[in-house]
Amino acid sequence: MKPPNFFWLFFCPCFLVVSGDGGTGEETWAKFANLPYPEDNLFLHDTFPEDFIWSVGTSAYQTEGGWRQDGKGPSIWDTFSHQQLRCNGDVASDSYNNVEGDVSAIKSLGVTHYRFSIAWSRVFPDGLVSNLNEAGLSHYTHLLQRLRDVGVEPIVTLYHWDLPQTLQDLHGGWINETLVDLFSQYAEFCFRAFGDRVKYWITIDNPYALAWQGYGTGQLAPGIQGTLTAPYTAAHNLIKAHAKTWHIYNDRFRQSQQGYVSIALASHWVGPRNGDINPETVHLCQCSIDSVLGWFAKPIFVDGDYPTCMKDNLKSLLPAFDDAEKLKIKNTADFFALSFGPLSFRLLDSKLLFNQSKKYQLRQLLSWIQIEYNNSKILIVENGWDDSSSNTKTADVYNMYALKNFLMDVLKAIKYDGIDVIGYTAWSLIDGFEWDVGYSTCRGLFYIDFQSKRKERLPKSSAFFYRQVIQDNGFPPVPENKPITGTFPQSFIWGISEDVIQVEMSPTTPQFVDRNIYQWDINGTGKLVKMKGVIGPIRKAQCTDYTSIRQEIHLLQDTHATHYQFSLNWSLLLTTGESTQDIRANLRYYKCYISELLRANVTPVVVLYHPTLEDQQLPSALEAKGGWMNTATTKAFVEYARFCFKQLGDKVRLWITMSEPNGIKHLERYRANFTIVGHNLIKAHALVWHLYNNEFRKTQGGEVSVSLHADWVDPADPFSRDDIEAAASTLEFDIGWFAEPILGDGDYPLVMRDGQSQRQHLIWRDSYLPRFTHHERELVRGSMDFVALNHYTTHLVHLEENTDPQDGSELKVQHLKDATWLASPDGKAVVPWGLRKLLRWIKSKYGNLPIYITSNGIDDDSPSKDKLRVYYIQSYINEVLKALKLDGVNIHGYFAWALRDIDEPNYGLYNSNQAAKLSVEYYKLIVDNGGFPASNSPSAKCHQGCNPFYLRKQLLVFTFCTLSVFTATIFLIIYYSSKRCRKYK
Repeated sequence: MKPPNFFWLFFCPCFLVVSGDGGTGEETWAKFANLPYPEDNLFLHDTFPEDFIWSVGTSAYQTEGGWRQDGKGPSIWDTFSHQQLRCNGDVASDSYNNVEGDVSAIKSLGVTHYRFSIAWSRVFPDGLVSNLNEAGLSHYTHLLQRLRDVGVEPIVTLYHWDLPQTLQDLHGGWINETLVDLFSQYAEFCFRAFGDRVKYWITIDNPYALAWQGYGTGQLAPGIQGTLTAPYTAAHNLIKAHAKTWHIYNDRFRQSQQGYVSIALASHWVGPRNGDINPETVHLCQCSIDSVLGWFAKPIFVDGDYPTCMKDNLKSLLPAFDDAEKLKIKNTADFFALSFGPLSFRLLDSKLLFNQSKKYQLRQLLSWIQIEYNNSKILIVENGWDDSSSNTKTADVYNMYALKNFLMDVLKAIKYDGIDVIGYTAWSLIDGFEWDVGYSTCRGLFYIDFQSKRKERLPKSSAFFYRQVIQDNGFPPVPENKPITGTFPQSFIWGISEDVIQVEMSPTTPQFVDRNIYQWDINGTGKLVKMKGVIGPIRKAQCTDYTSIRQEIHLLQDTHATHYQFSLNWSLLLTTGESTQDIRANLRYYKCYISELLRANVTPVVVLYHPTLEDQQLPSALEAKGGWMNTATTKAFVEYARFCFKQLGDKVRLWITMSEPNGIKHLERYRANFTIVGHNLIKAHALVWHLYNNEFRKTQGGEVSVSLHADWVDPADPFSRDDIEAAASTLEFDIGWFAEPILGDGDYPLVMRDGQSQRQHLIWRDSYLPRFTHHERELVRGSMDFVALNHYTTHLVHLEENTDPQDGSELKVQHLKDATWLASPDGKAVVPWGLRKLLRWIKSKYGNLPIYITSNGIDDDSPSKDKLRVYYIQSYINEVLKALKLDGVNIHGYFAWALRDIDEPNYGLYNSNQAAKLSVEYYKLIVDNGGFPASNSPSAKCHQGCNPFYLRKQLLVFTFCTLSVFTATIFLIIYYSSKRCRKYK
């Protein structure tokens, strides 16, 4: 095959031929596609090895400044930034003049190591060791001493892209092999000058970016572009320079200094497009990593030669090492120094993805390195992200969560995969010059105002977080996060909740619909023969004739649930919203549904109205008159409730007036006036509660409440007072909006009433916060017999003054995601402890009222083995048990959501074909055991006998059998007694 020329390599990746034998690292993709789920995705509470290296890093050109100070010579980045960029590192973070500021910041983090680079042209202005700059030497000597003073070990990079400009001018830079000797001479000087204080050396940082973007695309200094072979020649010389330097240290300094030398290699990670793992896509992924990381790692760590994939693709463009060079190059690293961050992806040539997908997964890359490169010890010498813009000061929560996610990857790589990761370097210590993007992004743990003269180092959120991780040596187990054993009271309610039930207008299978009489032709055809002229009676339809009721109750019985919550459809019962317009067929169906539930020993919990469901909107007549903006709807709702109480109340003991009315602010049709709509909903609920209390409670003996959507909210930045207050305010706006008037003093939370809050934090659009009259406050206050909470997940909120309110929230907060949290296919976070926090919050704020979790569930796209839902149900119920046993919360019941995959696909315990998923058995076991009994507890073995439903059922069976035996015995006694009497007569 004809070798591809450079033009096709750069602009037509489809012409690249991926061939050759893949490395053993190819097994990585299959391995991570088959990890145990969801166990492997859970947050790992564990610690790093005791001798783990905790480091933070910088590079000279990005932070030092002082570009012409004290005899420093120009570097290629000085020239490149002056000529081709709009900004430069002339001053940058001014670390050259602020060693004490940097050391103070380093010390405050509690790191064990600090990685920095030596500016070659600061020590040798023209790059030649014959021309030493004493001031430059003194600067690094002082820095090393100050690090020693605070107990921090240095990790020193000899070359981080800032080649002395003189060497570029005289020799053309790294495309000239002369630099191999010049670099090794410079390195030898550094070993001799600083080696007694340095145990970890990095020869060259990210040679891929330096060669490809510096000598191929021209995106980085020295800005050379368009030459066919230049990138590969530069890389060839960089590898030789590293190898020669390693041998110098190994031969002349190792015995006396006992240090370690490596080269910092950067890499991305890649996965098969669309997740299609097969030999072809995996081979393409392997070639992608080989073409970046393997370009340098394979010669150095394996056999002194380039990856087969590169040699097959590039042919003559790729220089060759002779046998002697291969021997000199291989095994010239004492550890694997890995760089993984935004530059690994931003500076990656897209063609080297081979049409596969970028993946920001550090753990997989670590595993690949371990497999591919002989179980090398890995020191992560650069990691972090750049999600913070130049406008971000100290609240860099996005970078903080990226840092947390990467650290979790490293911890799992160590604990789960057995990878020998010896240390981690957060990048970077301070904000600085970010190469080709200048100061538009900030990666530092410490903020620097580049316009100020002092350049004060101010700790960001990520600095506080990293310091905490180092202090804890990871993420140690938290006692309160461990599951507990124990059982709920016998009276505890175990339920299933469903939004709606599908109403049948008429019975599906009434018996005896055919009035004809048939005779069995036993001597002829053996078939039934219609008898002419004979007509029999027809039986009236019964509740058992509704197919859907029979089916759903059968499913409910299989879960062993004692209660079932569902919503009525107002429009199906009162089409005009007035009590004279009931539809008998729909009412009959609801009556049958409730009756059959009770017959099956399942207690109904009935929701009158679910305002956020699209298929349960108001009756059209009310909607046409303005809906909940019209107070007439409130009166109509009271009459609708009266109708339901009269028709169904003799069989219903638990009523929910409205389900999740506080969710209406997320609906587009109400968003402009959601506070007015909410105001009317609260009053409507209160009126219905009083209606039941005054007219029906005495005879029916039921209870009435309103169920609130109640997800927990945590501050995204736990170190920020602003975020802590934002989380507290969000809870008030989301839950307190309805809970405070009803359970508090009859009015809205103070944070909603606060005029300053409205001016500074709120955008009310056309809405405003109405006021309750004195009479209304008395009406609303206390109108709840129990607290009903629908809880699904936990959110993180971050206050951002320069943003619009998000997703219906009137607070100026952004909702963040913690990638270390387990999440559902729909992106909902699985955070069990959030439910316990919610229950404690309710108790502390409103007293120890009876609480029901009336809806709790998650989506899981598995049609049968819904392992995520199994974990969700088990862990959330265990948090309810903790709230009951450890916190004294007055919790009375739990309802899993939902029964079937109908209106909410993937949320059901049963799929749309009514087949039970794995979660049914696990929920049933919890119900039968009454919780999580200890293994040696008698209740752990009672299973179905612990379920009140089965206790009642068994009692009925026992009673029936006893009565039957008693009746038969009496009959026999009377029969034989009378027979004996007749005999003697």
